[in-house]
Amino acid sequence: MSVVHFDSSRDSEEHQEDGASPGIRVILADSQAIYRVGMRKVFALEDDIRVVAQVETLSNLHMALQRYPTDVVVLEGQLIAGTIDAVPELVRQAPGAKLIVQVMETDEANTVELYRRGVRGVVPRSISPDLLVKCVRKIAEGETWIDNQSINWVIEAYRSQATTLTDPKVQPKLSKKELAIISCITRGMRNKEIAYQIGTTEQVIKNYLRKVYDKLGVSDRLELALYCLHHELLKKYTTEAESALLQQTEPTQPLRAKM
Repeated sequence: MSVVHFDSSRDSEEHQEDGASPGIRVILADSQAIYRVGMRKVFALEDDIRVVAQVETLSNLHMALQRYPTDVVVLEGQLIAGTIDAVPELVRQAPGAKLIVQVMETDEANTVELYRRGVRGVVPRSISPDLLVKCVRKIAEGETWIDNQSINWVIEAYRSQATTLTDPKVQPKLSKKELAIISCITRGMRNKEIAYQIGTTEQVIKNYLRKVYDKLGVSDRLELALYCLHHELLKKYTTEAESALLQQTEPTQPLRAKM
């Protein structure tokens, strides 16, 4: 089995025997050469796992994913530290590549967030070779690798979220303008139409929507509409939303935003 560094001028497929199955194609993304070398040697002993690239930076990982068809990425957690959108961006770029993140130590908040953003497995840097191989195989088959402690953390996080969304004492506080915008969204209005209705600019509407998404824990207009339907949000706040809209006149020209 060949190991191809990302900066190699030869394509990994050139080293594959004609008619041979590609097996599980793995990219090793780690800033520490000793870990890359160690993992490469571990996978070299397995007939069904093939390392197609090794990279030491997040930017090089993006480049490698463009060049090499990949089934699993074994990713050092430090490479994505402080970059909150790193995992979703990798998932968008290569939806078929499943991510395993190696961390120095597991903590509840980071572990839950990694699984929430699309990681298929979170493992310690000290994981044994046989468990790492088993993890790669399971995740390549479409499973999620999660230990008992992490399962408890994820379940508790979802329970807390459900409690927050259903407990009226801790319902997200929405302003009248936010409610008015949400009401427009559920009627299928575009940002330009909402801006005209409210009397502001499209950019201001976009800013409001980002705040609303953060408050409600949704990511786009569809999730916002489904959230409103499931939690009867506008039914609870109909008076406030309609009041905010009725305060606006029917303008012949778009009103300027109040700064």
